[in-house]
Amino acid sequence: MATFTKEEARKRRKVRIRKKITGSAVRPRLVVYRSNMHLYAAIVDDAQGATLVATSTLSLVKNGQTARCNKTGAALVGQEIARLAKEKNISSVVFDRNGYIYHGRVKAVADGARESGLEF
Repeated sequence: MATFTKEEARKRRKVRIRKKITGSAVRPRLVVYRSNMHLYAAIVDDAQGATLVATSTLSLVKNGQTARCNKTGAALVGQEIARLAKEKNISSVVFDRNGYIYHGRVKAVADGARESGLEF
């Protein structure tokens, strides 16, 4: 049995998830990416191969809000992605956790988006 690093295991989970989840024009895909410094969220239409809206803790800091890469900042990213989605008339998405475990910051993004009215 081969042992994998954390990153290799995440990428294997990501492939398994992406086989089942695709975003369309009707229900685009909300994808989350975690780095050590920042948290990113984007809504993607896989049929066109286009990113419809995107935000991150980095862009929130540039806009004057204080957002760090913790659960509070993740909730702010979720609320911001929901606000941007509403501006583009997107009300329902498919959540893609990108191989990450649905816990902590990833869950906070989802909860923040749900609180702001995004359905998934």
